[in-house]
Amino acid sequence: MPAALRRALAAVALLPLLALAAACGYGSQAVENSEGAIPGAAKVDGLDSVRIGYFGNLTHATALVGRHEGIFQKALGGTTATFSTFNAGPSEIEALNSGSVDIGWIGPSPAINGYTKADGTNLRIVSGSASGGVKLVVNPEKIKSLKDVKGKRIATPQLGNTQDVAFLNWVAEQGWKVDAQSGKGDVSVVRSDNKVTPNLYQSGSIDGAWVPEPTASKLVADGAKVLLDEADLWPDKKFVITNVIVSQSFLKEHPKAVEAVLRASVEANRWINAHPDQAKAAANAQLAADTGKPLPADVIDRAWPSIEFTDDPLAATLDAQADHAVAAGLLEKPDLTGIYDLTALNRVLSAEGEPGADDAGLGVK
Repeated sequence: MPAALRRALAAVALLPLLALAAACGYGSQAVENSEGAIPGAAKVDGLDSVRIGYFGNLTHATALVGRHEGIFQKALGGTTATFSTFNAGPSEIEALNSGSVDIGWIGPSPAINGYTKADGTNLRIVSGSASGGVKLVVNPEKIKSLKDVKGKRIATPQLGNTQDVAFLNWVAEQGWKVDAQSGKGDVSVVRSDNKVTPNLYQSGSIDGAWVPEPTASKLVADGAKVLLDEADLWPDKKFVITNVIVSQSFLKEHPKAVEAVLRASVEANRWINAHPDQAKAAANAQLAADTGKPLPADVIDRAWPSIEFTDDPLAATLDAQADHAVAAGLLEKPDLTGIYDLTALNRVLSAEGEPGADDAGLGVK
């Protein structure tokens, strides 16, 4: 049976399960399933499976494409790649801490929070994955310039998440005051799940949102306007939006498996950058398999160009994001020394003839 047909049938078979999960309110962890080990292939590190987590966001397209194209399974051979999807960083950190996920794609703020709450004992960032893909989008009838944001209701995905921290930092830079916990002040910060935010916008409950793709482009399709691209606030227009993290115990016990997943991640990013149209289609097909519904063409076409897929963890920008969370009162000044271990990534990059990645002095000593 052709691979494309197999994937199509798999997507159809998943729909009842996805509907059941939604109806039962299973929360932020969605359907978990596996693709199946390659018959006759050797197991990596003797493992039966490696459990991989990611979000259903385009900023996690490395994972979406790597799964859809079988790149992870190819790298793991006789070890089954098992996948779990999440809607929020804290639930993925919880899964990592409990051992139900070994390695995952996640934003910088949850990685920082998870690391500091565990006193640096639970995770390592082992690679970058993506930069950019975050925008402030607004109702153009109510907000015509950046100064008009004052006094308005702006959504972010979750208290303390990556976009929430970025927006609070931007608000402070305007000289405005907002209580980080309540979201009340010169701007009203409305914490809303990305899936719900378009409904809030359509009902008039919010005036705009600081959100990742594809939510930003969904709002634009509903009549919103892009007022600011977060990339414009960063040096070289680069900032980490997605990292790859792994539990420290798994990294210590199964370094070959971690390297295999990172080899797949590097291969997926290289394929994405070399074949953007095919990669966009593959990411959307995996989103359809995961959620039961692909993104409309106008949404994904608008969202895709704003995301840069890179193996570089952009470690200096993660350190800056931690400082932003401290300034907002959401985090005490953390010691992030040891949050990175780029050993396996740099070994993979070296084998590909690529320069190594830098940990900005925050690597394992």
